[in-house]
Amino acid sequence: MAEERLQFHEMGLDDRVLKAIADLGWSQPTLIQEKAIPLALEGKDILARARTGSGKTAAYAIPVIQRLLDSKQSVREQDVRALILVPTKELGHQVQMMIRELTAYCSRDVRVADISGTTDLSTQRPILMEKPDVVVSTPSRVLAHLNAQNLVLHSSVEMVVVDEADLLFSFGFEADLKNLLCHLPNIYQSFLMSATFSEDVQALKELLLHNPVILKLQGSQLPDSSQLQQYSIKCEEEDKFLLIYTLLKLRLVQGKTLLFVGDVDRCYRVKLFLEQFGIPACVLNSELPVQSRCHIITQFNRGFYDYIIATDEESLAEPSNASQVTAGKGKKRATGKGSKNKDKEYGVSRGVDFQNIANVINFDFPTTVESYIHRVGRTARADNPGTALSFISHTEMPLLAEVEEVLKGDNADCVLKPYEFKMEEIEGFRYRCQDAMRSVTKQAVKEARLKEIKEELLNSEKLKTYFEDNPRDLQLLRHDKDLHPAVIQPHMKNVPDYLIPQTLRGIVNPLSGRRRKRNKPRTDGLIKASFKKNIKGKNPLKTFRYAGGRNKKSK
Repeated sequence: MAEERLQFHEMGLDDRVLKAIADLGWSQPTLIQEKAIPLALEGKDILARARTGSGKTAAYAIPVIQRLLDSKQSVREQDVRALILVPTKELGHQVQMMIRELTAYCSRDVRVADISGTTDLSTQRPILMEKPDVVVSTPSRVLAHLNAQNLVLHSSVEMVVVDEADLLFSFGFEADLKNLLCHLPNIYQSFLMSATFSEDVQALKELLLHNPVILKLQGSQLPDSSQLQQYSIKCEEEDKFLLIYTLLKLRLVQGKTLLFVGDVDRCYRVKLFLEQFGIPACVLNSELPVQSRCHIITQFNRGFYDYIIATDEESLAEPSNASQVTAGKGKKRATGKGSKNKDKEYGVSRGVDFQNIANVINFDFPTTVESYIHRVGRTARADNPGTALSFISHTEMPLLAEVEEVLKGDNADCVLKPYEFKMEEIEGFRYRCQDAMRSVTKQAVKEARLKEIKEELLNSEKLKTYFEDNPRDLQLLRHDKDLHPAVIQPHMKNVPDYLIPQTLRGIVNPLSGRRRKRNKPRTDGLIKASFKKNIKGKNPLKTFRYAGGRNKKSK
């Protein structure tokens, strides 16, 4: 059957697009690409469900580019022909990069603009005045530009794409989408891409699609056990920290790992805890600008970090909506502190392309089945293997049962197996974890977050001109008191051999890197003695003795 699969060069694509695909190293299309691209090139509306990591972005990007190139052959004025709606800024940036890679050899003919960022509308106006062929954005941002008359869609748009459609409604974009439809022409081609078919997706289908082709390509929403190993382990709050320390410090979990927790404060709590033991990790904070978050993702993908800690932030819009209904007079108070600084168009578990993730660890179990599917979908992408491990406390057991019920309905082979781990064998590490947790106070977490924001201010391009005009403010910021997020005790980095469980001795070596340095081969020639080896109180220069050698020629 593999020989009979449709190849890219058989789809009638432009040579420039085929060359870009070859440069990306895609030897053959994925299942969604094989089915969706020919249908899209025929002009059909498409509703596609395919699991995360299956190549959905390219499945709509390639036909959009091809149709634009075809239209350029006839003399037509420059205008916005394609609108791609995404739920998060990170995904918007990723889609733009994908389209730029696919148009590497036809970038003059197909121009793309991502306007999902948080810059002022007036700053983005010149970009839109050039009328790029493809506009990528969140619904709210497009609507803002339409209302500001920076963008006109009703006369030119031919294609509308909604990526991660199941997330748009949960992020509170329902009203924006309905308002956006008034600005679209009567006839256009639509694509809806989603990892799940929820009620929200069905509602969106009624709004956008006209007699669509529905593609349900995978029976299960996650890969089967031959590709994705899913485990769960029952442990309470303190045991979660003990377990994550053991897994990472003893290198029982190897490869790039994505840790999901409940909220941003908890992200920093886990980060500071791991730092106590010399385990570097980065936090993807929804309060930081989108450029900073994309930079963190890029650094992680390039291998600067092995561990990244993130949240879903899936219901950022929901608390404010709920509080408006229930709070009454106290509305401002309810919506102020919790959601004011958080980016409502932020999402990590969905869409964002973390590369080569070997493991996903649910430090805090997700609150919905969809969230679990999208978290775990960050690993085992394409044909790569992956592992998912979930820590389950007694309060999270009903959520686990709900997830297992859905996964069993999809595929009996796609279930969470119990992670065989004897907690009593790592009891020796408990006092170290308790010692570390005493340093990770609420004040330490607060100062860690302040430190990151302070660095953002110092490195901000926007504030550069302000600091040039107000150098005193820059001096005050630089010379502000040092923040000490947590006191790190150097001895905690090392793991004494006697603490390593008997069954793991000889298998794990947490100090392997340091020991390799220590056992450097001795080089011939002059050997420098260490000052530390000299007897205390003696000056090494005064006790130097002449060891012989060739005498100097006397004049």
